[in-house]
Amino acid sequence: MPASLRELRERNRSVQATQKITRAMELIAASRISKAQQAAQAALPYTRELNRAVAAVAAYSDVRHPLTTEPERRRRSAVLVLTSDRGLAGAYSSNVLRLVDRLTQTLVEEGSQPEYYVVGRKGLDHYRYRQRPIAQGWEGFSDKPSYAQSDAVADSLLKAFLTDSEDGGVDEIQVVYTRFESMLTQTPRVRRVLPLAVVRDEESVEAGLEPLYLFEPDPETVLDALLPLYVRNRIHFYLMQSAASELASKQKAMKSATDNAQKLIEDLTRLANQARQAQITQEITEIVGGAQALSGTKTKHE
Repeated sequence: MPASLRELRERNRSVQATQKITRAMELIAASRISKAQQAAQAALPYTRELNRAVAAVAAYSDVRHPLTTEPERRRRSAVLVLTSDRGLAGAYSSNVLRLVDRLTQTLVEEGSQPEYYVVGRKGLDHYRYRQRPIAQGWEGFSDKPSYAQSDAVADSLLKAFLTDSEDGGVDEIQVVYTRFESMLTQTPRVRRVLPLAVVRDEESVEAGLEPLYLFEPDPETVLDALLPLYVRNRIHFYLMQSAASELASKQKAMKSATDNAQKLIEDLTRLANQARQAQITQEITEIVGGAQALSGTKTKHE
């Protein structure tokens, strides 16, 4: 049954109101993306120098540190899942959760039990609804993480990693986050944070160009100080990348919703015009029919 002219006009007004909201949310997300990118860029020099320092100490010292030693057998793996607190971000959170499911299957096949550490209300709701155990969860800062919040997440992971697996600790830390490639591309990724993979430049070693380092006070003390800083920095970096990706996904979703609303407004306007034209035609037909009836009655009486 075709909608009446009044119903079409009411629907049109409702869609226009929704379009204003989605357009505002699109603009807000666009403005916040630039701030997230600037924050990530500002932290790059510190991140770069910290990575170099950790690589130098870990690769060119003979210290067996707990954070750089591969376990003989992985019993438990901490999986940090970075999702959003709010919806209206397209497939941002669902893409991360699907990647976590694939990682879980891989870990189980390798004999390791995953322990979920979840950031974001969407991820928490996902696992609670499916009654999966969550080791620890955080929410309220997915789109704007601070250093204090990222340090709290990193400290919990470090505590679990430094605890023996027989006492409930974990043997490795995996992070599933979304890498911000561009405004159009955000890619879910899996990265292992601990134990740290130590890689030497074999070509330099073979050529006799291996750098010589003097560690003060000693390599183990330097690693004890550097590696927690490295882990906290990595977690903060992944949170910042996920925040920028969430905002970019939200902007795309809201732009798509705004465009769809505009298309729907145009369709409703066209249908309303057609309904109005049909109503006018019907009124004219009724007037003409009534005039003809009156004219025929008058002629008959004469």
